[in-house]
Amino acid sequence: MTPPARFRMERNALLPLVVLAFCILPTAAVAWWTPVLLLVPAAIAVAVLRRGVDVTDDGITARAVLGSRTVTWTELAGIRVGARGDLWLVTAAATEVRLPVLRTHDLPRLAAVSGGRLEIPVAPAGSRPPAQ
Repeated sequence: MTPPARFRMERNALLPLVVLAFCILPTAAVAWWTPVLLLVPAAIAVAVLRRGVDVTDDGITARAVLGSRTVTWTELAGIRVGARGDLWLVTAAATEVRLPVLRTHDLPRLAAVSGGRLEIPVAPAGSRPPAQ
């Protein structure tokens, strides 16, 4: 059994949240209820740390802020690329699960950690995308 591959947001995304928390501190000290304002950067930090994708021998797990969804390898029908380059897992039941932190440039890494279960088509050398 191989260890899971984890795709997460870069931890340097927490730096602006630290700056935001320091900027909120003077306001948070004004009245008894204003420390509640510090929950905003804390909630965003939880989102940064929680969201991601885990690839294991069992399947692919998409982790959101409040939940997660695992698609086993037998359920997986393919991957759809969205209009903005976001990735969606397509299941055999024709449902879709968004992969929160992955984009099209992550497809080769995703295929590599899938253990050969995902094949990413590669355009032939010298070919150009069709004109629209």
